[in-house]
Amino acid sequence: MSANTTTGRPLRITVWNEGVHEAQHDPASMAVNYPDGIHGAIAQGLAEHFPDAAIRTAVLADEEHGLTEEVLADTNVLLWWGHRAHAEVDDAVVDRVQRHVLAGMGLLVLHSAHFSKIFIRLLGTTCSLLWRNEGERELVWNVDPTHPIAQGIESPIIIPEQEMYGEYFDIPAPDELVFISSFEGGEIFRSGITFTRGRGRIFYFSPGDQEYPVYHQKQIRQVLANGVAWASQPEVRRESPTVQHPEREWFAR
Repeated sequence: MSANTTTGRPLRITVWNEGVHEAQHDPASMAVNYPDGIHGAIAQGLAEHFPDAAIRTAVLADEEHGLTEEVLADTNVLLWWGHRAHAEVDDAVVDRVQRHVLAGMGLLVLHSAHFSKIFIRLLGTTCSLLWRNEGERELVWNVDPTHPIAQGIESPIIIPEQEMYGEYFDIPAPDELVFISSFEGGEIFRSGITFTRGRGRIFYFSPGDQEYPVYHQKQIRQVLANGVAWASQPEVRRESPTVQHPEREWFAR
């Protein structure tokens, strides 16, 4: 997969993970499933598809959460994974990320990051959903095989164990619906959806709970790579037409 952007420069990717489970809440399980952290597994998968890309990682504990103005200015696509520490993200950093998305930076919002400040800010709704964690099988159905994010993706992707996310998902109507998931309990979920805010492309993809090695699955890594390639292309901003009117005394009495 090409790692060049429309400017001809190598693709620049930042993978952000709060890093709280690794350090505090579930270090034993994380050591088995994600010895290099969730961000490490995601970055590794992207490197398989973009060997020439510049891929950096950042976590909550980094100064300015690792998302300084310089880092964001040098990022084509930001991937965001969060779960327990949404409230700990500094609002000034959220403002900064939002500004860069509106200016054209791509954003991939992953799993529990549906409750992240940045996703709620950009969508303007609660982003709440139904959930249950009993390690059930998830089937991820490709419902838009013509979409660039769905290229090369089997249907369904089988995830042996995963946290269940279900409807109703309180979001605005997506621009595009790419994947729908079904679970053993009968629930369904809009698991792969896109939005555009300003010039920035946003892809939300739900599979990827911290308790299960989902980000090591080949097809999941392909979806993320496809999502990065798609989100790396900013929307073209149309110029407002200029209309010349003859001078008139509109308000003359």
